[in-house]
Amino acid sequence: MASPLAKTGTAGTAVLGMAVLAGACAASANAQGFPRNAAGKPDFTGVWQALNEAHWNLEDHSAEAGPVLALGAAGATPPGYGYVEGGTIPYLPAARAQRDENYVHRLERDPEIKCYLPGVPRATYMPQPFQILQSDTDILIVYQYAGAIRHVFMDGRTEAPVDAWMGWSNGRFDGDTLVIEVTGQNGQTWLDRAGNFGSAEMRVTERYTPRGPDHIWYEATIEDPTVYSRPWKISMPLYRRLEPQAQILEFKCEEFVEELLYGHLRKRGVEESSDDATD
Repeated sequence: MASPLAKTGTAGTAVLGMAVLAGACAASANAQGFPRNAAGKPDFTGVWQALNEAHWNLEDHSAEAGPVLALGAAGATPPGYGYVEGGTIPYLPAARAQRDENYVHRLERDPEIKCYLPGVPRATYMPQPFQILQSDTDILIVYQYAGAIRHVFMDGRTEAPVDAWMGWSNGRFDGDTLVIEVTGQNGQTWLDRAGNFGSAEMRVTERYTPRGPDHIWYEATIEDPTVYSRPWKISMPLYRRLEPQAQILEFKCEEFVEELLYGHLRKRGVEESSDDATD
């Protein structure tokens, strides 16, 4: 006869198995109605967008005036709940001081202002849409902001040949969740307008999980031992754009920053030189 302890262990195993099965059923129910490809995997093809305030600050923040006071309310920062698990980003002391300094000098330092590519995960929650194009073997993510593009390699892990603004993406499926590991970013991107940042050592693991026919639960775990004391995670929903005309349009912001970046290199005209000579 089996001992009471053995019976308890069997029962516990059964309960654990039922819990795992229930979790799998719940995940399947969450993905119900989401498009699937010929292989039975979720098909993320579509135009998506985050609808939140993470673009301004990933942590909890109040409304405040923007860095250009002449813009008034149009340039103000809207209030927002944080998207960081645990509430705050676990910076090392020197890195936190750097973040605070970044915020003070954000008009000069924020890469967005100069139309540099946003990097990952920032590209995901900027206030502009992005499009996922998925085949049986490849995934391409195209962002409206600055025409940024990511090729997600689904045919086995590869290493970044060089560092780049958008890094290097290797993808795989974990059940119905698309998992993308991003390395090889150049360390010059920010995570939001508040000056949060990482270095070239930053590794981002994204998880895209269907939560219905038209929305995805997005998670990104961020690791960088040179900047943070431990890995940390953000999460938020992404929504499918359902307008009949939904598509990625052109936002080639280079022309908007030419004067900012290169105005000091402009050759002075003859009249300007003559005026200087007269004075």
